[in-house]
Amino acid sequence: MPVQKVNDSSDLDAKVPAHLQRTAITGLTVTSDPSHRCVKARVVHKGPVISCAQKDGIEMLRAEIREEDLPQSTTEHTSINVIFFGTLAKDFSQSVRQGDVVLLADFTIKKSPSFLRDKRHPCQLEMDGNDACVYVCPSAAPSQGPSCSEAKYTYVPLNNLKHKTVVNVYGVVTFFKQPFPSKGSDYCSTLKITDQSDVKVSCSIFSKKLEDHPVIFRVGDIIRLHRFKTEIFNDSMTLLNTYGWSAVTFDGIIDSPVDPRTSSKSFHFGESDKNTVQELRQWAASQSLISNDPTVSLSSVHPGMYFDLTCQLLAKAVMDSRCILLKVWDGTKCEHPLLNVAVASDALEGESTVAKDRMNLTANVLVYDNHMEAAQDLKPGTFLRFYNLRSLLQRAPDQQPDQAEHLSFHLHGGTTYGRGLRSLPAGSPELQSLKSVLENHVDLDEYDEVNDGTLLEIWYTPPEAVVLPNDEEPDGEADTAHSYTVRTCEHNTQQLTLARVKRSTPPLSCHVRARVKKYHPQQLYQCLKLFCSKCKTMKDVPDDGAVAKVFRESARENQPCDEQWAATSSASSREAGRTISMHISKDMVGQSTHMQLIFVEGTTLDEICVLSRDYKNLVPVRSENGRMALMDLTAPFLFSGDKRYYGCKRCSLNTFENHVFTGVETYDGQAVAEALGVQLMRYGLLIQFELDDGTDTLEALLWENAEKFFHVSAVDASGSQDLQDKIQTIIDTIQPPQSSLEERPWLDLCLSVYTVKDNNINKVCYQITDSEIREE
Repeated sequence: MPVQKVNDSSDLDAKVPAHLQRTAITGLTVTSDPSHRCVKARVVHKGPVISCAQKDGIEMLRAEIREEDLPQSTTEHTSINVIFFGTLAKDFSQSVRQGDVVLLADFTIKKSPSFLRDKRHPCQLEMDGNDACVYVCPSAAPSQGPSCSEAKYTYVPLNNLKHKTVVNVYGVVTFFKQPFPSKGSDYCSTLKITDQSDVKVSCSIFSKKLEDHPVIFRVGDIIRLHRFKTEIFNDSMTLLNTYGWSAVTFDGIIDSPVDPRTSSKSFHFGESDKNTVQELRQWAASQSLISNDPTVSLSSVHPGMYFDLTCQLLAKAVMDSRCILLKVWDGTKCEHPLLNVAVASDALEGESTVAKDRMNLTANVLVYDNHMEAAQDLKPGTFLRFYNLRSLLQRAPDQQPDQAEHLSFHLHGGTTYGRGLRSLPAGSPELQSLKSVLENHVDLDEYDEVNDGTLLEIWYTPPEAVVLPNDEEPDGEADTAHSYTVRTCEHNTQQLTLARVKRSTPPLSCHVRARVKKYHPQQLYQCLKLFCSKCKTMKDVPDDGAVAKVFRESARENQPCDEQWAATSSASSREAGRTISMHISKDMVGQSTHMQLIFVEGTTLDEICVLSRDYKNLVPVRSENGRMALMDLTAPFLFSGDKRYYGCKRCSLNTFENHVFTGVETYDGQAVAEALGVQLMRYGLLIQFELDDGTDTLEALLWENAEKFFHVSAVDASGSQDLQDKIQTIIDTIQPPQSSLEERPWLDLCLSVYTVKDNNINKVCYQITDSEIREE
């Protein structure tokens, strides 16, 4: 069935056959019966039509759809990949645009092979055959966005406002408060605006829904108000919202995109509105109403300041009924020692911040009273801004009187001077500089730590040592029960209880028998890490969204390069004006494609993934001053079949050290990295287990021994869904979902105990070594 269009989003629901039930994307599983289900969502990405080798060259198209009508608290698995085959792929490509709303029915549900990379839904939908149904509502439909026709609105300058009239106005925000609960049932926003008349007017907005309030990020934003009533209050003109009111805001920075910010699905925005916004931006800039840097970085904070802070949330914990802790950072290092607020690990939501705490990068912000509601809705990873945040010197409870006080941060109750906080959209232009700092924070002078805060000094190899005699016995079941693991060490030592291990003096190697109480990270795709053996940097494998962005930017700005040592062939892409170039060393011409090292220029991520099925070694490149250069190392420097190889940004030279790539019998990641001047980052698996044997518990890392433990190569697992499933199956066997501790299997483990320095204090660490899953 071809793609069918409807005029309004509500018409999509009318198209649903009576036997079908609309299902949320978050509720889909591999075992769901799709025969009686349909989904409705917005298209957020649409790829090109390509040939599918696995289906005898049939045409296919991959799209990403995202569900929107969900509770605010729902953030996981709201996006899902959809694969269209055959004529349906062509129809979808020609009829559907990014931003359109679609309704899909008669699909099949399969496991997504890219789940661990793109962090979307673990399933994917496949649309194939004559029964597959696609209905689409174009995003340009009047009910879905700004009106395309020029509606007749009259805007009154602020110096011409008359008492008790209903008006439409434009203005530049000079002061604002985030929405706060009023004495009634509404939330209230207050702000002051001005325009070219240089008159300042106060505005008050009352609404029960937080999402209806204007989205203002900083002084200098432009705001448009429709249907506001003028009143005289304390001898000054004031604007109040009336029935049918609306508010639309815009970034006030010159040359930034004129993108309306509003929760309304139907609003007018024409060319005259765009001109008005640009005129107000120019005027505001000439009046110095907009600061280029509205916030202060942590590196500039000193005691006693009130300031605005733009940052990223790492973790949070509720302290009591009136206070919540937000652990944030902006990638800069404060000159003063920062207070570390103690909180139980099981009370902390988000990533551990131990490594960043040690580097004085984490600000512990205590948020009080009326701001708690907004703080509790924040998710770790969110970008946010504090307004009127206060810094104070304070002693930790365990500090001695003669020790220096640490800097603490407090967002007190009330809204005086605009005090508050709000999340910022990840795509906001204001966040580009912050993201750049966070991505490059390895360049900080004292950065020699692993980025992952769940461990300390994990690259340190635990020493071998003699174990003390055993003087305690665990329960009888631990001695006789079948173990799910075996030890592969040659130690001839007695088995110790965890209680005895924790009392022993490191360095120590010992045998233990215990069960897994819990493990971290819970999302197993996060256990796959990239590790640089040179600078000891560790980071998560970049998701496909970040990698695709690097490819898009490179392809958009690309100009073909000409290298004397290379033979070049070109092909037109599906996008007008963009050319894909493939370069190989002239010495390799005529060799098997499996022996060639091919440099690909001007391609997207989707396209190079398709090419990697037929060409074994692909190096994505860009043109720089007419010469070939590597792409930003956020992206892989080598595609080899399903495997991707990454380089360390800090240690790589990013130059071609050898332009003649001959004499190499096998191109593996290391050989290509050396030829390109790249410091190869190796894949590794990192998991932290909390072990329990009935006498005590302790947290042990699985890192150096992880591949042997799971009988899985980390680099192979990075490109294989089957191997990722194998790891998940093993974890589910070690700690079956919904099981009690007594129902879990015993593990025979070899444990190394060692110490590392943490702020000049010896910290005892535990790591699982020489142990592996028993293969039946």
